[in-house]
Amino acid sequence: MKNKYIDLIEQTFEFPQEEFKVVDNELDFHDISLMEVIKQYGTPLKIIYLPKISQQIQKAKRLFHVAMAKVDYRGDYHYCYCTKSSHFIYVFEEALKNDIHIETSSSFDIHIIEELLKMELIDKKKYIVCNGFKKQQYMEKVCDLVNNGFENVIPVLDNKNELSYYDKHLKKKVKLGIRIASEEEPMFEFYTSRLGIRYKDILPFYKENIKNNSKFRLKMLHFFINTGIKDNAYYWNELHKCVNVYCELKKVCPDLDSLNIGGGFPVKRSLGFEYDYEYITEEIIAQVKKICTENNTDEPDIFTEFGLFTMGESGAVLYSVLGQKQQNDRELWNMIDGSFMTTLPDIWAAKQRFILLAVNNWESEYERVNLGGLTCDSQDYYNAEAHSNAVFLPKIREGVIQYIGMFHTGAYQETLGGLGGLQHCLIPSPKMVIIDKDDEGNYNTKLFAKEQSCRSMLKILGF
Repeated sequence: MKNKYIDLIEQTFEFPQEEFKVVDNELDFHDISLMEVIKQYGTPLKIIYLPKISQQIQKAKRLFHVAMAKVDYRGDYHYCYCTKSSHFIYVFEEALKNDIHIETSSSFDIHIIEELLKMELIDKKKYIVCNGFKKQQYMEKVCDLVNNGFENVIPVLDNKNELSYYDKHLKKKVKLGIRIASEEEPMFEFYTSRLGIRYKDILPFYKENIKNNSKFRLKMLHFFINTGIKDNAYYWNELHKCVNVYCELKKVCPDLDSLNIGGGFPVKRSLGFEYDYEYITEEIIAQVKKICTENNTDEPDIFTEFGLFTMGESGAVLYSVLGQKQQNDRELWNMIDGSFMTTLPDIWAAKQRFILLAVNNWESEYERVNLGGLTCDSQDYYNAEAHSNAVFLPKIREGVIQYIGMFHTGAYQETLGGLGGLQHCLIPSPKMVIIDKDDEGNYNTKLFAKEQSCRSMLKILGF
C-alpha cells in the first residue's frame, strides 16, 4: 500500500521538478539541502536564492525576443524591475547584472536610485519609469533626477494635475508617459481602475497640454491589468483598446514610440501549475503588431514591469512543528514556530496559496492536518493548498522534529508584513538568509538579518 508522503506527492504531481527533488528522505530546493541550512540557522527562517532572479529575467527577455523575431516585430523590448516587490539591496545587485531598467512607486524609491548611482550599479542613461499617484515629495524627487542629468526618467502621468508641477519645477526637457485607466474585470467591485487617465480624455489632454510645450515629449503609453496577464477575453479586449489608443495618439504625436504593458506574469503556486508563457508572449506581440499594421502605425517598443515574476520563485520560508493538538474528532492541528500572518501576510490578507512541502520525513506515512501560527488571532492558520482544499504532511513521531517549507514567497512579503518592525502579538521577524552560487557551482549562504530582538522591539514601542 502506497501511504508514504513521497507516494502522495509522486501520485499527485509530476515529481521531482526543476527546483524540487528528494535526496535521502529530505527535500532539496535548487539542489540546496534545506536540512543543512536549517541545521546552520534554525527556524523560523526566510531564504532567498539569488540565481533564480537572473533566471527569471533572462527567461522573460528570451520569450519576448523570440516572439518578436517570429513576426518580424520592429520594436525593441525593455525589461523593468518593479521595485515594490522587494526593495533589498541584494535584489538590485542581482537584477542589475542583467541589463534591465527600473520602475518606481514612491519618493523613497528615488532615494534608492540615487544610492544605486553612487554605488555605480546604474548610470544616468538607465530608464527610470515613475508610476503611481504622486505626492509632492515624489514629484520633487522625479524633478531632482531629471535636473541632475538622468536622461531617461519617464514620469508616467496618473492624473492631469501632475503635469503642471513638472512644468513649474523642471529645468530640463523630460520624456513623459500616460497611464490608461483600464476597465476592471467584470466581477470586480469597481468598473474602472482608480489609477490612470480615462481613455477618452487622453487624446484631448495631449493636444491641449503637452503637444505645444517644448519642455515635454510624450514617449510612452502605459497600460496595466490588475488581475495579471491571462488568456481570457477580458485581457485581450483591454489590450486591443490600449493599442488602438496608441495608434490614434501616434498619428498626432510622432514622439510616442513605447507601449508599457506593465507586469502580470504569474508564478508557480502549486506543483501542478500550468501556464504557457511562450503562447501568451507570442500572442501579445502578434496582436500589437496586427493592430499597428491595420492602422498603418510603426510598432512600439515594449516595456514590461515584472516584480512578482522576478522575485516570487526565489523565496522560501522554513518552519518547524512545535507540537500537535487534536481539537475534535476531525481537526488535527500542527502548531508552527512562527506566524503566517506576520511572515506571509498574503495568506491572511489575500487568501494567497503557496507551495507547501515537508522538508524531512518523506518516507513517513502522511496525514491530513491544519497548520496553526503562534499569534492569538483565529485567522492565523493554513488549511488548504492551491490544488486541494486540504493540507497533508508526514505524521508526527515522538522525538522527531518535523520541518516544513512554504515556497515561492520571494515577492512582497517583507514590504507587506515589515522586516524588523512591530508584528501582531509581537512575534519577532525571523532570520533572513541569502543563498548564492559561485562560478564553479558552489553554494554559499549569508545571514542578511538576524531574528528580531526584544530590545529592538521595545525601542520602537518607546520603552
